[in-house]
Amino acid sequence: MAENTHEIRQSVMIGDASDVGLHRGLRILRNEGINPVVSMEFTSSDYGVLCGLEEVKVLLTKVLPESNREVWALDEGDHITPGEVALRITAPYGTFGLYENSINGILSSCSGWASAARECVTAAEGIPIIAIPARYVHPNVANIVDYSSIIGGCVSCSTILGARLSGTNPASTISPNVALIIGDTLRTMVAFDKHIPQETPRIAPASVLRDEIEESLNLAESLKQKLRGVVLNGYHNGGSVNPQLVKELRARLNIAGHTHVEIIVSGLLAPESITEFIEEGAPVNAFEIGEYIGTASSLSFVPSIHEIDGEPASIRGTLPGLTDNPRLAQIM
Repeated sequence: MAENTHEIRQSVMIGDASDVGLHRGLRILRNEGINPVVSMEFTSSDYGVLCGLEEVKVLLTKVLPESNREVWALDEGDHITPGEVALRITAPYGTFGLYENSINGILSSCSGWASAARECVTAAEGIPIIAIPARYVHPNVANIVDYSSIIGGCVSCSTILGARLSGTNPASTISPNVALIIGDTLRTMVAFDKHIPQETPRIAPASVLRDEIEESLNLAESLKQKLRGVVLNGYHNGGSVNPQLVKELRARLNIAGHTHVEIIVSGLLAPESITEFIEEGAPVNAFEIGEYIGTASSLSFVPSIHEIDGEPASIRGTLPGLTDNPRLAQIM
């Protein structure tokens, strides 16, 4: 799927991102000459969408031996249920024990973002979702959030790195601050048309300086067929973008002969508010979702050893022996 592979940072490889307790435990085992082959399972604690597996595979390819290893997993994007094993690693503990937290963290964070995206996609009932979560996360992980959003079903994302990683084209509206600085949205879009390559859709913010309907009609009348769509952003106007506004704008655009102009709804949207637009029959062409995905809680995974040198074993409170999951497939 992705054009570029996931990158594992040097700090992760040398273990600086791992709990110091993992370092100390491995030091004890090395000094004692103990390095058994263990089977460690990563089990979901909730319903959701599995994501992060491709990144984990890149990490495991770097650290596991070429022989004496087996890795079984679900597919990236699979639905997962509570108690389901999503990943099983069988290899000498000394080769991957240091990365237990990193693997679990990748799965937890990415699956949380992908699951939030899938909730929005499901609520939209076929209307495209564009992921714009970059403003809500640290820039070091913005591309990973975007990638996870695509795995969750979004059609595109906003950052260049995220689009590159997920094999999509970046999509985002021009910042309304540019229109504010220039002082006029139409002048801004005329400049956009002058300086930005023609293959980039001409999509304009329509709630920066004037009423959304007035702004949209003015843009459509001036730019005509060049205007692909307008974005109604409830974040900037107190959340006043609602199904009735979309219906009225669609009607007035159609009456004026601008049936080609798409209406994109953006702002602080969540599955519940998306459902409201759907149930009201609002003619929305796409939704932009940022905060709901970017601030989503991680999907919890639990890593546990279930075999040591082929013998059933587990810590107290978990069942020894491999957990059955016929959906797992060998990936390494």
